[in-house]
Amino acid sequence: MITIKSKREIEIMKKSGRLVAETHALLKSLIEPGVPMEILDKEAENFIRKNDGIPLFKGYRGFPSTICASLNDEIVHGIPDKRKLKEGDILSVDIGVKYRGYVGDSAWTYPVGNISKEAQRLLKVCEESLYLGIEAAVPGNRVSSISQAVQKHADKYGYGIVRDYTGHGIGTELHEDPQIPNYVDESWLSHDMRLKKGLCLAIEPMLNIGTHKTKVQRRRGWEVVLTKDNSLSAHFEHSVAILEDGPLILTKID
Repeated sequence: MITIKSKREIEIMKKSGRLVAETHALLKSLIEPGVPMEILDKEAENFIRKNDGIPLFKGYRGFPSTICASLNDEIVHGIPDKRKLKEGDILSVDIGVKYRGYVGDSAWTYPVGNISKEAQRLLKVCEESLYLGIEAAVPGNRVSSISQAVQKHADKYGYGIVRDYTGHGIGTELHEDPQIPNYVDESWLSHDMRLKKGLCLAIEPMLNIGTHKTKVQRRRGWEVVLTKDNSLSAHFEHSVAILEDGPLILTKID
């Protein structure tokens, strides 16, 4: 069900989103070669709880951790474990928080030390795709306007656009309607909806250097999603509220 948020609800979502952004800032300062991913998870959980938030991912459908930490060819749902980060890695960190009953959700892909030019370009283009998608999130446009903006930019560089996982509505629940694909396809255009003031969305391009196809590995009772050809993958996400004068990014530090 699609829900439209009031001004009061959006104000609360700004606070949950800010907590997500502050958690990202903390983890960014800790990411370097030699750091075990499980340390990042512990630091994130402590910080979120200290600031009166609830780590939303922990226990969600059995997920064992506070953050999703997806390394190199892992696209989403990576589990932070004892593996130590290495020079040249890229690490996608997805953070979900519930605060006063409302959700903030954001993902960012971070370089670990010095990374290759190929990896640098992937991160740059994926982040650019996110902001182009956000720019299209205005009243009167359609969901496909966001999808087309992301796809057009990613296609210029020949990247595989992940199709099996999409952005989504957000509010009191982590995943609400509508789905926000990062590509345009005739199969879903018949359900393409117009964007309205008060709609809140998580826009999240996931781009692969190689194929768009994915594979799944079972780890600790959860499905970690990887690129089919083991190529590098990047993931950038913001939670956004659609206002009359344009999109408002909720998951940022003012």
